[in-house]
Amino acid sequence: MRRLGLRTRVTAAFAVGALLLSASMALVSYELTRRSLLDERERTALRAAYFDATVVRAGLDTDTPDVVEVLRSLDTGGSRRPVLHLNGGWYARTADPTTSAAIPVELRQVVAAGEPAVQRVRVDGQSVLVVGVPLSASATYFEVNSLRELEQTFQVLALALTTVAIMVAGSGAALGWYATRHGLRPLTAVADAAEKIAAGDFTARLDTARDPDLTRLSSSFNQMVDRLARRIERDRRFAADVSHELRSPLQTLAAAASVLARRREHQDERTAIAAGLVADEIDRFQRLVNDLIDLARSDQPAHRAPVDVVALARDACRALDLPTALVHLAPDVPATWLVERRRVAQVLVNLLDNAVTYGGGPAGVRLGRDGSAGIIEVEDDGPGVPVEDREAIFDRFVRGRPAQARGAGDGTGLGLALVAQHATAHTGHVTVGDRPGGGACFLVILPESLT
Repeated sequence: MRRLGLRTRVTAAFAVGALLLSASMALVSYELTRRSLLDERERTALRAAYFDATVVRAGLDTDTPDVVEVLRSLDTGGSRRPVLHLNGGWYARTADPTTSAAIPVELRQVVAAGEPAVQRVRVDGQSVLVVGVPLSASATYFEVNSLRELEQTFQVLALALTTVAIMVAGSGAALGWYATRHGLRPLTAVADAAEKIAAGDFTARLDTARDPDLTRLSSSFNQMVDRLARRIERDRRFAADVSHELRSPLQTLAAAASVLARRREHQDERTAIAAGLVADEIDRFQRLVNDLIDLARSDQPAHRAPVDVVALARDACRALDLPTALVHLAPDVPATWLVERRRVAQVLVNLLDNAVTYGGGPAGVRLGRDGSAGIIEVEDDGPGVPVEDREAIFDRFVRGRPAQARGAGDGTGLGLALVAQHATAHTGHVTVGDRPGGGACFLVILPESLT
């Protein structure tokens, strides 16, 4: 399961927090408003019922009262329905049995006992407020008040509060995104600087004046880079100096070995074999010194210029006595790339030499592109490189297990390290995978080398 990023988590936290807060406030506001409106409606209904009960009591206080006419004389509007219980009978304006049925039995008993009462009930799915007022021992007056309009008000209020809660949650998410975007900007700057340093650009620094709260971090980071750059430069200079100092004695040894080789016919068998071994080891030592010098120089950024890479690849094949037909240029890929000639030439030679020495021979050199990036693929016919060795083989003085098993043992262990460092100098990288049909496929990606 993929872990969410810090910006996503903070934004989600802001959104959830804003939603919980707004939902809590909406619920509290809804409940307080609902109670307030219901209480006010009950008070209004009670006042109206007492007033109407007074009118009904006066109308009934005659010798021959007309109960229906008395009820019709009440100004109750469309939301109140008057009901009179007189001498065991029910009277209303219209012959509607549901009106008296809406009055709960408990409420009737309380009012019949001489106590006014109020109760909310539901009739046919709608909420009504029933108010009862005792008139005499044989008469009780009720008013059934419809709460439909009040419920509609509650629905509108709930919808409005829900909309506000959603808007507040969205605003919280936007605020969280904005806060993380600006809050993580220093970390983004650190990541960008670290990527440049990893690519070999040790001039990358952080601005210590951008954020006073991060001055210590910026200063410490810059000091670390300065020390790292000085350490790498010191190591590079040491390797270069040692390699240069070794050249002179090696040349002397090589000259002496060549003299011994020319006089081999005058030597006995054991002396001739020893002289041959000395000459081979001196040659290997010279190649190692040359690779160390190249490695010491290779950490500098590449000096790009237009280069015919196809011709360069064919030259590399000729240098190793390989057929130039191995080189293939993909369609719609220009032959001229913007790269450093020396570095790319060494990349091609080292990969081809690696294929010859350890990979059973090269199967092809393919030049392609991926957008503006140039791609060099070198395939071989060997058993491939085990997955666990695919990163280690690009380290210095490291060879994979197939190379150790099949190679002659005279490699310097720096060839693929130089390939990786030359690719990094072009802000690119090198990987190795499996070739379809068997073997290894080395892939070198050189960004911004094509137009």
